[in-house]
Amino acid sequence: MRNYTSDWYLGIDLGTSSCKCSITTDQGHLLSIGNSSYADKDIKEQDPNSILQGMILAVQDALAKIELSPHSCQAISIGCALHGILAVDHAGKPLTNVYTWANHQAVKEAAQIKNSAISQSIYHQTGCPPHSMYPLYKIIWIRENKPEIFKKAARFISVKEYIISKLCREYCIDYSVASGSGMLNIHSLKWDPLSLELVQIKPNQLSQIVNPKQKLAIKNETLAKELHIPVGTTLVVGSSDAANSTLGAGAIDPWQATCMIGTSGAYRIISPEPVLSNSASSWCYCIDEEHWLAGGAINNGGIALTWLRDVLQTISSDELSLDQILDFAQQSKINNGVICLPFFAGERSPNWDLNARAAFFGISIDHDIRDLSRALLEGICFRLRSLDEMLREMSIEIQEVRASGGFTQSDFWVEILANILGRPITVPKNGETSCLGASFWALLGMDKSLTFDDLRDAIEISRTTYPQENALQEYEKLYSIYKDLYQAVSPFFKEIARQ
Repeated sequence: MRNYTSDWYLGIDLGTSSCKCSITTDQGHLLSIGNSSYADKDIKEQDPNSILQGMILAVQDALAKIELSPHSCQAISIGCALHGILAVDHAGKPLTNVYTWANHQAVKEAAQIKNSAISQSIYHQTGCPPHSMYPLYKIIWIRENKPEIFKKAARFISVKEYIISKLCREYCIDYSVASGSGMLNIHSLKWDPLSLELVQIKPNQLSQIVNPKQKLAIKNETLAKELHIPVGTTLVVGSSDAANSTLGAGAIDPWQATCMIGTSGAYRIISPEPVLSNSASSWCYCIDEEHWLAGGAINNGGIALTWLRDVLQTISSDELSLDQILDFAQQSKINNGVICLPFFAGERSPNWDLNARAAFFGISIDHDIRDLSRALLEGICFRLRSLDEMLREMSIEIQEVRASGGFTQSDFWVEILANILGRPITVPKNGETSCLGASFWALLGMDKSLTFDDLRDAIEISRTTYPQENALQEYEKLYSIYKDLYQAVSPFFKEIARQ
């Protein structure tokens, strides 16, 4: 085991299905990474204490790989997946589970706002198109479907706020996670009055909004002991997984995009000002007073592969892995005759269709699981191509794409993405950029002179994958068919969703 005797910083990423954490030096260089899945496997509705326990195990996993002095921990910072919400009572006890981004029980509530006269106002004030993933609509759903819980709720908070309240015994929320609720005005950086009127709650039922560099002190002795750090250790509030992933990938200039595929997926840039689309196809979240995150997201990244694996698992006596699905895909070829619309968990950007459903098109008796697997990967990348086009329509010119998330472990998948986007894809050495970005906030909070630019030098690049001319031409044709197919079947989504 490596022995490290200098100051260190801890970054925590509360993901959808697992928690990851990174330990870095005071220069931002990576020392160790830890990981732990949650005991609660439901990604739509999660026990917040299961996430807390997963965080503790992930930190312990990282610490087990390197010998450190607990008293040399200068600060920790926590990021979390956007769009999750739970209700708590006056004692901070959960009244609900965490309703995650994948929870779409508020489809009706979002559709009512989307089809109303205030739809554009909501978008332009909050940067969030009306969609069921946003906590704004989930709170309305709670009010209308669980009125007894709505009346008891003292606060509506994200899982990050829940864990910070346990660690530091106070409630606060950073700009980015607040933006992801659909209730922050991205211009005034305050809770949006129209949003609060819609959900029928008061500002004191939401947390205090703070800069991501805000420092708190860890006061919970039991949790500090489990995390192997002293009581009084500084917690820098930090940001969301989306902002952290971009920061950890080093894509901090407006011409650099981060392309992330994890459980879900995203394509985004950091902008020095709010950026909104005329068609309300994109979202825009505030990071701090000088940076906004603009782009789009897809519901279906690794979750789509997991669906295919689980379907196969029902007829297989052997334990199947996601790597085997990738191996199947690699045995097929471009233009194998199958196209996938990968809307297994609905659709976000750019069309925000609340009723979208998945489909495989073109299957014949000659096709098998290898062809379906490849079509699935290609379909996910086609979704990201549509987000690239969306940014172009907003006059955002991308010159570099940096990749993050679990998909970077597959050279084959990265090659498909490069060929479909028609752009080189740069892959940082550490693919888990969200937890690295979280540790960067710990550094930024402790040293006010540090900037995003200073930390970019700490990011090592693993490789750059360039598009191949033959594949580019094939995918141009397939993408055109894909778009036509989407337009042809999308009118039926709503009807099928009713079944």
